[in-house]
Amino acid sequence: MLGRLRLRTLSTGWVVVALLVGIVFSALWFQSDKAWREHLNRAFEVGVETFFALENGDSPKGVTFTFVEGRDIQHADLGRFERMNDIPRPAYVTQLSFLENIEDPTDTTGIKIAVLSDRLQYKVAEISAGTHNSPALKFGDLTRLLATYCSDPLIFANQHGDAWVRIDGTEIWGCDSAPRDYRLGAALIVVLTLAVLVTQIGNTTESFAVFSKKLRERNLMGGPDSYDTSGPQELNEIVQSVNAYLEAERSQLSKRAVVLSGVSHDLGTPAARLRLRAELIDDPEIRGKFETDIDQMTGIIESVLTFTQSELNSETPRNLSLTSLVEALVADYQDTGQQVSLIATDPFETKTDRSVFAPRAGVISMSEASKILMYARPIALRRAISNLIDNALKYGRRATVSIEADSHWAIVTVEDEGSESSASEMERLMEPFERGDNTQNVSGFGLGLTIVATVARQHGGKVEFEDGNGGVRARLWLGRS
Repeated sequence: MLGRLRLRTLSTGWVVVALLVGIVFSALWFQSDKAWREHLNRAFEVGVETFFALENGDSPKGVTFTFVEGRDIQHADLGRFERMNDIPRPAYVTQLSFLENIEDPTDTTGIKIAVLSDRLQYKVAEISAGTHNSPALKFGDLTRLLATYCSDPLIFANQHGDAWVRIDGTEIWGCDSAPRDYRLGAALIVVLTLAVLVTQIGNTTESFAVFSKKLRERNLMGGPDSYDTSGPQELNEIVQSVNAYLEAERSQLSKRAVVLSGVSHDLGTPAARLRLRAELIDDPEIRGKFETDIDQMTGIIESVLTFTQSELNSETPRNLSLTSLVEALVADYQDTGQQVSLIATDPFETKTDRSVFAPRAGVISMSEASKILMYARPIALRRAISNLIDNALKYGRRATVSIEADSHWAIVTVEDEGSESSASEMERLMEPFERGDNTQNVSGFGLGLTIVATVARQHGGKVEFEDGNGGVRARLWLGRS
């Protein structure tokens, strides 16, 4: 259901969801931030009150005072607070002093403090060197610092050199007194929402990219009669339009092939009668010309029909060995006495892409005995390579075939010998019904190289010509990926 919505509806929904999540995130963040500020401010205020309350022994609400007794007094005087009774275990001790006049070592107007926690030691250097000079305010800074962390510390204080007092203020600055902090949860909600939105946007754009790739590869490896895809309504409408166009194009090509096939069939009967009547002509020269014209007429029809069938792109591709196909084709020519040879390719290096087993791209060496495997149409490939070989034999004395490949391309090279043509002239011959200068000496109707170019495009490749050592070299590029 979601995939058939329009892009405008989807984008509006995404914006609304992002806006709502932003509002929720802001509300939770500011609420938690405000609650924590109030919590820390309260811990600071109660800490200041506690400092002044030590003089009269009247503890603030939420704070209890207990005088240290027995051997614990000796441990406190010696700074061995970890040996005292009834303290958190393990005991991490943080000691500091707040004095009115830190330059006078005899000053006892301040306070000595030891903080015991079962979780951590507190960083109090900033408090000692802070902006507050009053011991009362520094004590407030200390209790504020204790409220920042989730722990239940005990404070032992000695004011004016008097008795040690145990201060328990966990109700104010302990872990349970801290407010709930929703900021991490709010940030997690934002991250999850962004992940969902990015995924939805990516899936939507990917549906267009996938269909575009399928349509682009249709001319290379064919495709289904019609397409179906999941995505927004706009993409569904595009797919329906493309299906209608493909159906009309397929119908036109099929009708064209049927018409040409019918014409070829219908011409067969009068052509046979013409041949019989040509036998009645006494003059051998006139009879030969007459039969030649009949052969050209029927040959042109057959060539056009072959070209149209190649454009239909109806053959189903499959996995095959290009090496075996070319070897078998060359062997067929050699069996009939044609001057066609297949030369062995020297070992060559090819680049490899990244994969699960090879995380980095590299270079591997392949031998000439390696089978070049690819996904292609065997009949169309055989026809295209045969046309190149026939073309080399027509315009030269012999044809030499070779194969090379890497991870992306397979290249079949056919080179003639003794041809007077050039690479630029062969490029021109790829146009339909274009023939070379020696047309009077060779057979054909100018569609052979056109069919080769069509087959190359169907396999994601191309045809190139270059001047060789003794003739013209044709290179048929075939995509392997």
